[in-house]
Amino acid sequence: MSGTAAPPDAPLLLHVFPTFAVGGAQVRFCAVANRFGPRWRHAVVSLDGHADCAARLAPEVPLELVPSPAAKGSGLKGIAQIAALLRRLRPATLVTSNWGSMDWVMAGLLVPGLRHVHTEDGFGPEESTGQKPRRVIARRVLLRRSTVVLPSETLLRSATDLWRLPPARLHHIPNGLDIGRFRPDGPAALPPAPGEGPLVGTVAALRAEKNIALLIRAAAVLLREGTLLRLAVIGDGEERASLEALARELGIEGSVLFAGAIPDPASAYRALDVFALSSTTEQMPFSILEAMATGLPVASTDVGDVGVMLAPENRPHLVAATGTPEGMAAALRPLLLDAALRDRLGRANRARAEARYDQETMFQAYAALFDPR
Repeated sequence: MSGTAAPPDAPLLLHVFPTFAVGGAQVRFCAVANRFGPRWRHAVVSLDGHADCAARLAPEVPLELVPSPAAKGSGLKGIAQIAALLRRLRPATLVTSNWGSMDWVMAGLLVPGLRHVHTEDGFGPEESTGQKPRRVIARRVLLRRSTVVLPSETLLRSATDLWRLPPARLHHIPNGLDIGRFRPDGPAALPPAPGEGPLVGTVAALRAEKNIALLIRAAAVLLREGTLLRLAVIGDGEERASLEALARELGIEGSVLFAGAIPDPASAYRALDVFALSSTTEQMPFSILEAMATGLPVASTDVGDVGVMLAPENRPHLVAATGTPEGMAAALRPLLLDAALRDRLGRANRARAEARYDQETMFQAYAALFDPR
């Protein structure tokens, strides 16, 4: 697959993602690439073969999808094959993403003079309760000469204190978003949600670490006590069938909408009254930023930088990452019962998003790192 032809002297950026399915890091890459159009040529390696996020790139962005020359876990032979590809493509900058791309980090060390930018966005469920010592040591050794980008203050502390990387190599670039697109006013589009009461929604890939079951169980607690609400689960993934079964088991399927993936998430957020995030691990989730910019109050697990991101007035509605259904229900209850509180917190979150998280600041910071020097 190729995009628009770029000027022949446009630098080639080779991006390596564990997956190029839709996700926070992938959506951020597309936003940066769309902002600058043909300024760079982009080659993307998706290690699991999925490339759904390519559809988010504008036609003027030059893109080539490049198959990986080695299967994951191929050892030294695979690393040598990757290094051979790097020598052949001769990218101006190699851009790797998260732990899953670490073989490419190692291969890049075998190519003299190759510029390397590594982005870390967080950890999978296997490290939700603590980082694996072997991975800590690997990052400490392999990333010492790399430019390392970290969107959250939590990850910056890890890179400084745990990975012990040189501070001069670290760049804290908070995620940003299109404040003009994600806004309170505008069309709201979401399939009708069954039941009565305020509409609580979450937007997430339906994977284990998103812990949507916690939110469904919290909804059941509230509905049993007589607090009216409807729940919209926006997104798709491997856990959808089991989550639908859980809603039936709890007897609340009549109040839960599984909306699947929504092409225009901005319009879906505007249909909500409250946004909820129930993940066991996050760093700087885009869904929180999108909800804030849309002027929504938020109930969330206290993961990553969520407590720093939200307006101070909203922070009482956070629960521990290991929270219980009763705890999540307690965070949601005041928001469901008080429309004035929802409006006040939503306005505060919108103001904070406008002041701190506009995407242009993020765009310029990434451009400064991607451009050859």
